[in-house]
Amino acid sequence: MATTQVLKSEWTKIKSVQSTVWTLGLSAVVTIALGVLISLLAKNEFKKLSTEDKLTFDPTFVSFAGMSLGQLAMIVFGVLVVSNEYNTGMIRMSLAAVPQRGTFLFSKVTVASALALLVGMATSFISFFLGQAMLGDLKASIGDPGVLRAVIGGGLYMTLIAMISMGVAAMLRGPTLALGILMPFFFLLAPILGNVSATKKVGQYLPDQAGSKIMQVVPPLNGDVPYGPWGGLLIMALWAAAALLGGYVLLKKRDA
Repeated sequence: MATTQVLKSEWTKIKSVQSTVWTLGLSAVVTIALGVLISLLAKNEFKKLSTEDKLTFDPTFVSFAGMSLGQLAMIVFGVLVVSNEYNTGMIRMSLAAVPQRGTFLFSKVTVASALALLVGMATSFISFFLGQAMLGDLKASIGDPGVLRAVIGGGLYMTLIAMISMGVAAMLRGPTLALGILMPFFFLLAPILGNVSATKKVGQYLPDQAGSKIMQVVPPLNGDVPYGPWGGLLIMALWAAAALLGGYVLLKKRDA
């Protein structure tokens, strides 16, 4: 089967499964809504902040506060895209139709990543503009130094979250096990390692901790991170590449 036909097939699979479409929509809604709410709260509480907090106040990053929760739905999307076929047993038919397993996985990841990128970019731009509207006099402009980079980076961040999830799902096959690892990793392990002084140097190289730097415009006063915004995104991209490579290697070696 030609690569273009495989791509069309993967697009048909994704759009025909309502759960994957809904999770993408939920990711956007949660991210935008929470970002608007936190931006409004930040404006109302700004006068109560300490001098140091006022100096490091980042209106752009505040509008992306919803991504911490919105990425949960993006993780579910990435897992479902890969694991649905294992759940239904369709994976056998898919691999029989496309015996080149690299082409099969590449096509699935390409289509799903393109969708994640489209939704992620739209979500990032909408979150920014609505968040700045809530911030009033504290707002940043899209033309300010570093702001456009941060907004575009927000969309790339969400896409890489989905790609990492797809790679892990390809390695583990089952959605329960994949989500059982990804959820604690992103919502428990990474924040703990990234905020505890004894493990902070390790935590800053975890994918979400490193990748989120792309969305920051105003760096912390005492920040000692050894990489910049694009360096952090590169670290996250390497995590995604490693996850997808692991998924490909295991898919190639084992039976469906």
